[in-house]
Amino acid sequence: QVQLVESGGGSVQAGGSLRLSCAASGYTYTMAWFRQAPGKEREGVAVTYTGGGSTYYADSVKGRFTISRDNAKNTLYLQMNNLKPEDTAMYYCAADRAHLFGISSRRPQNYNYWGQGTQVTVSS
Repeated sequence: QVQLVESGGGSVQAGGSLRLSCAASGYTYTMAWFRQAPGKEREGVAVTYTGGGSTYYADSVKGRFTISRDNAKNTLYLQMNNLKPEDTAMYYCAADRAHLFGISSRRPQNYNYWGQGTQVTVSS
């Protein structure tokens, strides 16, 4: 069993920045950030892999968010710049030991491990 512990959420004004962290207790291959706003479905924000290679970003965050991981620390990050009110949501770290490809990496039901979530609130 892999445990994921998130940190770094908070409240900022539009245009501000936050960095989320997710510490994993064991090996995973695919790691991702999802978010869920009230009344909306959980959506994939960004995906990355232990072996490096391609990353995925939702169109709504491209150019503003950067996903990265420190394999030595087994920690995933999400640097969020130029935040907008529509970025307000609960953000979740997700991981799986499988290599999830393409659309499968953006479906929350394909991930076996989840963090507890961290709230991000952006005011206008």
